[in-house]
Amino acid sequence: MGVVNLFQAVVLGIVEGLTEFLPVSSTGHLTIAEKLLGLRADDAAVTAFTAVIQVGAIIAVLVYFAKDLARIIAGWVRGLLSSSAREAEEYRFGWLIILGSIPIGIVGLAAKPLIEGPLRSLWVVAVSLIAWSAVLWWAERDPTQKKGEADVGAVDVIVIGLMQCLALFPGVSRSGATISGGLLRGVERVTATKLSFYLGIPALLGAGALETPKALGQGVGAVPTAVGTAVSFVVAYASVAWLLRFVSHNRITAFVPYRVVLGAAILVTLSAGWLAAT
Repeated sequence: MGVVNLFQAVVLGIVEGLTEFLPVSSTGHLTIAEKLLGLRADDAAVTAFTAVIQVGAIIAVLVYFAKDLARIIAGWVRGLLSSSAREAEEYRFGWLIILGSIPIGIVGLAAKPLIEGPLRSLWVVAVSLIAWSAVLWWAERDPTQKKGEADVGAVDVIVIGLMQCLALFPGVSRSGATISGGLLRGVERVTATKLSFYLGIPALLGAGALETPKALGQGVGAVPTAVGTAVSFVVAYASVAWLLRFVSHNRITAFVPYRVVLGAAILVTLSAGWLAAT
């Protein structure tokens, strides 16, 4: 019997797909779900499994934005081969995505022992859910963001990339951190959300590539891993489509009450001893 059974794989796939791109913290929700399913959140195989099923969510982004990504990649490659093609917006934007992805690559590898150990605590999740809600609110306090894709610069993506590193704290939310970073740099909400998706591709694909051998080699098994990833893909695709429509008409502060209530509920259950932190 593997560490994660099929039922648990389906549940975790649904949770991952629903929460990966919403500013509510997928890692936090997965940690809670793992506890409720009787899994140890700090178990190496479980940590590896949750990293791998994130690939399903990223594939959903690749499929959803296939035309845009193909345009950006093609323009970037043309720019590498031809000096005249370097004037194209796609070439510049391709480099911006790469630049913005560097911080999480460095910090993620350096902080890997913390991510897989002490930070996988529900105390961290609860405090982060509540504390980062203040940042979400602050980022939208004066919604005058005007920058579109053509206006985003190197400093903007570096700031957003650094903010993405803060999402290594479970409960912060990678999308919440990156969207907030974009808004604080004056990037309009839909563009900030798209940047969040784009910067998530290298980060989550890298994490999945590192953890796949561990997930398969530590008792999780190929079938539960494949099922969890497939479920994550389907649910995440619908989640991406919904979020883009939502942010075009609503502020991300709409998620703040949910985050605060959930964080407070976790603190109460932990304090009462109804749930173990790890």
